[in-house]
Amino acid sequence: MDYLAVGATRYIGSPKTPTLSIYTLADGEYQLQQFRGSDRVLSTTFPELTLTAEAIFQASGL
Repeated sequence: MDYLAVGATRYIGSPKTPTLSIYTLADGEYQLQQFRGSDRVLSTTFPELTLTAEAIFQASGL
């Protein structure tokens, strides 16, 4: 058990930062893309998408 969420540092940084993680299956393995703050979310499924990670977090109330 990781009640302090120390293991999450690998995925969301230190200090902890709201992070959007997108996994894409390529050649039988998942590839990770992470987006924070004003990073534009890149999507192979929706290439015309013009959202930032920050806009998503604001919409969700985080």
